[in-house]
Amino acid sequence: MMKSLLVLLVFIFPVHAVIPSIIGSNLIDQTCKQTPYYELCVWSIISNPQSFSTDVKGLAKIMVFTIDAKATHTVKHINNLLQRSSSLSEKERQELKACADRYSVIIKGDVPQSIDALRTGDYKFAQEGTYDAATEAMSCEEEFSCHHSKLSDMNMVLHDVSVVAASIVKTNFVID
Repeated sequence: MMKSLLVLLVFIFPVHAVIPSIIGSNLIDQTCKQTPYYELCVWSIISNPQSFSTDVKGLAKIMVFTIDAKATHTVKHINNLLQRSSSLSEKERQELKACADRYSVIIKGDVPQSIDALRTGDYKFAQEGTYDAATEAMSCEEEFSCHHSKLSDMNMVLHDVSVVAASIVKTNFVID
């Protein structure tokens, strides 16, 4: 019921008008205000039902899992482009394959590193993993010779989600 109401509100009111009424002055609001992308932070976190009953470390984990979900979605999109688009040049294929490799690093390296580091309380190492994911996304974008790749929007979202995660992780080791 709450989720249906939230979806309805998103279509009726602008995001900046809805967020304060949903989260008030709780931990999600306080934490997301410390990130560079407040609205992205809030929407990413509240989409997970566990977010309303966790601590800052739990919010950081939610954001790392969001990185994983976005990276996995992007790899699937890349694979679809490679399989379905016979009009791609060899150069475009190489660029997409290079991006798939970068996203695999995020999924197989950065995300597990960050989750494990959060579990053990090594917040600096967790922050490095999340920043590395942001760097990999931007490196993917730089692979393309044109100014706007077929993955530009996905790269930017992953970059921004990763920066939000890094900001929340940093909150953890400032608290400790």
